[in-house]
Amino acid sequence: MATPEEMVQTMIANLPEKTGKTLDEWLAVAKASGLEKHGQIVKMLKEDHGMTHGYANLVSQVYLKPELLGGGPKVDNPDEALLAGKEGLTEVFGKAKSMFEAINGEVEFAYKKTYISLRTPKKQFALLQPSTKTRVDIGLNLKGIEPEGAMEAAGSWNSMVTHRIKVTSTADLSSDIQAWLQKAYDENA
Repeated sequence: MATPEEMVQTMIANLPEKTGKTLDEWLAVAKASGLEKHGQIVKMLKEDHGMTHGYANLVSQVYLKPELLGGGPKVDNPDEALLAGKEGLTEVFGKAKSMFEAINGEVEFAYKKTYISLRTPKKQFALLQPSTKTRVDIGLNLKGIEPEGAMEAAGSWNSMVTHRIKVTSTADLSSDIQAWLQKAYDENA
């Protein structure tokens, strides 16, 4: 079962398909309206833009309290916060993260409580998660692609992605994986 944070991220990822605009575009609509109360913004989005109550509520809440998506207080080194209690993964996690940094394109690293959401300028294409004390998981959003090699179907692991790669050592991080990361980026850019 998805966590509340994962459900919110799913709604945000589905906004363009369901409403025709990204979250940032809807936040600009809310700002342009000049409205300052939650109920007024929800009503305006529903009546003027045909948005369902759930999406209107989401946009209104994020507009009025952007810190809701921030995941709590800022820390000096967010990687250390993710790896707390899993320090044995520092090298594997660092190499996996550097592979995302090497992608040809603009990659946004959005830190969550337990993972990093990797985004194109348009939407999430992957995630990087230190899942256990001995394993880092890479999730990829590759709809319509059959799993192969080290890449398996994500299944119930995380509804935000379609595929998962389990990594236990730096040797697992091959050029094949780098190619899959780039493909996921390109498919979602």
